[in-house]
Amino acid sequence: MTIVPPITDSLLSPEDYFRRMRASAVYNVARRTSLNRMASVSAQLGHSVWLKREDEQPIHSFKIRGAYQRMANLATTGFKNGVIAASAGNHAQGVAWAAQVLGTSAVIVVPETTPLIKQKAIRALGAELIVVGDSYDDAYLYALEKGEREGFEFVHPYDHPDTIVGQGTIGLELAEQVSGLDAVFVPVGGGGLIAGVAMAVKSAFPEVRVIGVEAADADAMAQSLVAGDRVLLPEVGTFADGCSVRQVGVEPFRIVRELVDEIVTVGTDEICSAIQATFEDVRALPEPAGALALAGLVKKADEFKPGSELVAILSGANLNFDRLPFIAERAALGRQTETILGISIPERPGSFARLCTAIGRRNLTEFNYRFRAGGVATVFAGVSVRDGGDADEFKRSLSRQGFAYSDLSDNEMAKLHLRHLVGGRHVDSTPERFFRVDFPERAGALAHFLGQLGDRWNISLFHYRNHGSDRGRALVGFQVPCDSAKEFEQFLARQSFPMVEQAQDGPISLFLTNGQNQQ
Repeated sequence: MTIVPPITDSLLSPEDYFRRMRASAVYNVARRTSLNRMASVSAQLGHSVWLKREDEQPIHSFKIRGAYQRMANLATTGFKNGVIAASAGNHAQGVAWAAQVLGTSAVIVVPETTPLIKQKAIRALGAELIVVGDSYDDAYLYALEKGEREGFEFVHPYDHPDTIVGQGTIGLELAEQVSGLDAVFVPVGGGGLIAGVAMAVKSAFPEVRVIGVEAADADAMAQSLVAGDRVLLPEVGTFADGCSVRQVGVEPFRIVRELVDEIVTVGTDEICSAIQATFEDVRALPEPAGALALAGLVKKADEFKPGSELVAILSGANLNFDRLPFIAERAALGRQTETILGISIPERPGSFARLCTAIGRRNLTEFNYRFRAGGVATVFAGVSVRDGGDADEFKRSLSRQGFAYSDLSDNEMAKLHLRHLVGGRHVDSTPERFFRVDFPERAGALAHFLGQLGDRWNISLFHYRNHGSDRGRALVGFQVPCDSAKEFEQFLARQSFPMVEQAQDGPISLFLTNGQNQQ
């Protein structure tokens, strides 16, 4: 099903957009935010790197600009029964703030994955909060239906010219704040922010590159540009929840196709690394979506001539505090200051001591042992390194000293599950199958999932850890006798949570199987 947004105004020309931005009403509520130079990142990359601090807004997000611009225009003709909006959190706060200022009521619909810090802020601003569904799209459809049924004005988070005009005022400020700008990196969700910034920047300085940045598991804009039309993603990752959109807007897509130079995607580790770099350099703590632009800038930095003037937009800082352990853990991998390995050693006295000697004075971040049949032990080791080159030298050193290893630094299962597991392998010969399951991280979700598993097949392994992300992640092992394989497939098809089978090679063969019961 295609997500169809409300009909927008007739198409505006770049001149119309630029004129409306210059006459924008956003400064009734929004601030002209700072542009901070990132000294450490600049020295590291060999460029002048600047951070546009939209976390300084009253709601700690750029969304107040577009929300107010749209609602101020609606106010000129009078509100009906108030406004309604769907949001992953930041747009909702902008709408609630604008409703207070403009003297109208607001109903906000958010998915259950919306961080609590955003839900609390919405309620504190006096809006009625409705929590519906697992994704933004669930909330969006509910809000459209409720708005039409009860006479609310719908305030779209990105697909309306007024919203794009409001977000574009960031580009006008950039044009005044930095001279000789070479490129601006912009986070991309539905596309309203990058459409507005591109319109403003390209109108003033056509030669400046505008580069969008998406999470690799929520890359609707990148896929749409390749396809030549808006793509509806079957699902999106929600770590960078502020930009987790399955389909970009009609008007943003039109503008991006015309004006944006490139879209780059980044992974979770790169986002976490950018959060850490932001904190260390300017003492700001962005939410994952807020760090997307800097992650993209770091990834593309080598493509610019030395000394280039590069800007990343820090779009928001509404971060749940309990996400910090997960972010810190993954940031080390994103910055290549930790490498994780599965190291094989003989199962005999003295092997651990010999391995510790080989590791030397390097700091160990993890050291887990898994028994393996056949006289060989496998150690899960996390080791601190200075950078990628130092990690390569450490691995060469292990090889020279006779240690076989598997590099698990880029293996998602190893990072999410294996480093936290305890215990060994099961010892009987019943075939074992392993599955990864993701589900919305909310009260009762784990119990609901466990209730679906039943008792027909023996669960030989279960690992779940609440690490402050917005998705619950479980690794489950089932013992499935050969004569019940067909029945087991029928069981899988009935599950409401998608269960993705994991191949029994790589880290699973190192730590979880005996090598004699694989199918």
